[in-house]
Amino acid sequence: MGTIIYHNSRCSKSRATLAILEENGINFEVINYLNNPPSADELKGLIVDLGIDTRSLMRKGESAYSENNLSEPSLSDDDLVNAMVANPILIERPIVKTENGVVIGRPPENVLSII
Repeated sequence: MGTIIYHNSRCSKSRATLAILEENGINFEVINYLNNPPSADELKGLIVDLGIDTRSLMRKGESAYSENNLSEPSLSDDDLVNAMVANPILIERPIVKTENGVVIGRPPENVLSII
């Protein structure tokens, strides 16, 4: 497996994380997740690898979060994952996956722990 960054070029944290990978000579694949969102199974795997709960991967400040009533506590993890697949803007960014683990680049320096 190579290094993958789930990237949003409009996000400063995502751009900074990508720059750290480049500065360290890491070969990586860029996935523009807004245009090519991960599948539900891929998202579930990332959540497990990150060791977080499903809501922790969600950007709660996005309008799609409130518009879809995603704060509703009765929603299952599958409901939340399906919402992220349908509205990838809800996925926290950037996510970097290497052979050494998976991190969210917030702050971007988090990536240093897995490269």
